[in-house]
Amino acid sequence: MFIAKTIESILTLEEFLEMPETKPASEYLEGIIEQKPIPQGEHSSLQIQLGTAINNFSIPRKLAYAFPELRCSFSNRSIVPDLVVFNWARIPRTHQGKIANKFEIYPDWIIEILSPEQSTNKDIKKILFCLKQETKLGWLIDPEDESVMIFKPDQLPEIISGADILPTLNILSDWQLTSQEIFDWLKL
Repeated sequence: MFIAKTIESILTLEEFLEMPETKPASEYLEGIIEQKPIPQGEHSSLQIQLGTAINNFSIPRKLAYAFPELRCSFSNRSIVPDLVVFNWARIPRTHQGKIANKFEIYPDWIIEILSPEQSTNKDIKKILFCLKQETKLGWLIDPEDESVMIFKPDQLPEIISGADILPTLNILSDWQLTSQEIFDWLKL
């Protein structure tokens, strides 16, 4: 059974961000530091396949960019979702036009993938927090149930499975993916 390492701290967000990175990553949630679980096979496979599918469609069109395990620090939290997607125009850049190292804004789309014995509620809390900060879409992927829970601002969550088309960001409306297609990536 996975037990998250939690450290109650009096560190500020700025002090937390000065600490060395941990493996797996730790997140800062208003004074509480929690280390994420180590990804396993299904989780890693879904993360790379989904990020690649999003980027193969969106990068050539300069619509969006999917980042795996990217630290996003905003509103007194520093989170490391499994995948985040940013609209092309919102990607933080350096003065030379390169992708910035620090992302101090909320993502447009947050995607979490459940690992065995991981707390569903912790991921839901993270998604809901992002939605309150103007994130447009959240997915919680459950490989065991083969379903995706969809979160949108000011709406009740919905669960999609099978051949139903999953909602994406409006700018990616021409790209379609079903829940079944996601879980078919796990079959060799």
